[in-house]
Amino acid sequence: MPSHDKALAAAASAAASLMLVRSVVNELLPDELRDALHSGVGRLRSRMSSQHTITVERKVDDLTSNHVFEAVKAYLAAHVNTRTQQHLCVSSLDEDDKMTVTMADGEEMADVYDGTEFKWCLNYRYVDSGNGSRGNGGKQQLEAHSFVVTFPKKHKEKALNSYLPHIVATAKAMKAHERTLQIYMNNWEDWHPMDLHHPSTFGTLAMDHEVKQSIVDDLNRFIKRKDYYKRIGKAWKRGYLLYGPPGTGKSSLIAAMANHLRFDIYDLELTAVQSNSDLRRLLVGISSRSILVVEDIDCTIKLQQREGGQEDTKSDSSDEENGEKVTLSGLLNFVDGLWSACGEERIIVFTTNYKERLDPALLRPGRMDMHIYMGYCTPDSFRTLANNYHMIDYHATFPEIEKLIKQVTVTPAEVAEVLMRKDDADVALHDLLDLLKSKLNDANVIKTEHSSANGQVDEEQNDRGDY
Repeated sequence: MPSHDKALAAAASAAASLMLVRSVVNELLPDELRDALHSGVGRLRSRMSSQHTITVERKVDDLTSNHVFEAVKAYLAAHVNTRTQQHLCVSSLDEDDKMTVTMADGEEMADVYDGTEFKWCLNYRYVDSGNGSRGNGGKQQLEAHSFVVTFPKKHKEKALNSYLPHIVATAKAMKAHERTLQIYMNNWEDWHPMDLHHPSTFGTLAMDHEVKQSIVDDLNRFIKRKDYYKRIGKAWKRGYLLYGPPGTGKSSLIAAMANHLRFDIYDLELTAVQSNSDLRRLLVGISSRSILVVEDIDCTIKLQQREGGQEDTKSDSSDEENGEKVTLSGLLNFVDGLWSACGEERIIVFTTNYKERLDPALLRPGRMDMHIYMGYCTPDSFRTLANNYHMIDYHATFPEIEKLIKQVTVTPAEVAEVLMRKDDADVALHDLLDLLKSKLNDANVIKTEHSSANGQVDEEQNDRGDY
């Protein structure tokens, strides 16, 4: 058809004209003018488009990595749909590490946030560094990565002020959750870290359910109250005193707290610290988001109780000047003094088997805010242990075992030791029954002997006429 032929001819003529104009521009115009022209055309195209684009480069400059790029990479890796993406990249740091699946170069994926769709693309290209290099035209080729996100132009403020901060915060939380926790031990004035792989959690912790839940609630409330602590003018820290007989799970509770909060542990051995100055240097070196632990506070160091509730400051300062020992005041200055503000989001835990031996100054609110009694095994904690070791919620022996547990004193550690001896749940539970019956029998024998001894004393007093 003539009209169709004319249209094709017109299109071909226009295309040829555009090619001629581009050729003339590239040959005749200076580089600066050509770049300005391209930039102007790009801005015009951007204004006419209903979409907006943000680029997140991998590098801020030649030496500095872009924190936002790494956050976007981690965030998108967690949200990538392996069923719909046609091209994926798989990597791992070592043979024991889990594989990470990410989007490949040039691939796109969509993410919906607050009702808005954001389309992401990973760009990978080479750029000229401008530095001389052999065999490359005098220029060195560098790899450049960037994430490009496209979204409706009307949501620009949401993207900058809400969506990107959400990605950074999410990536930070993911990193904190996935990293290996550390436990630090002090040696003179330094901390030495080791990986912490303690498996204890609040789900596996053998203790009364209500007490356990109150601890979890208190920890969750603490980590959300940064602005609150700042408003009331207090250091962002919280103290816990764990007390009770040996074998009741104090160390397991500390590990569960660390796993729940994803905090590192600093295990302070006070007997290895020579003076208050050394103690101060150690404590200042503790990072934020950590748990400082002093186990067996009543016997690891001689912190004498103060007569009449007053601290012997003269003795303390004399000893500190001579560098002879760590004093009570030196410890309290970090727990609740000016030094307590050197760091944020800290948990301080003291443990003891004998709460009554501690100086009251250590126990008051603001230093040890929550006192947690770690007692003997209860029916609640027994059921948790039975589930942990044999994955059972009920057994015919449970009623008798729980009745005996209320009558005798047996620690969770003793119960756990019996349960883990045998793989057969029926055999293990009957062995536990035998242990509890033996303890009840021993307790009755002691009670009978005690009653007989008291009766004999009463008889002797009556014979002497002592009333």
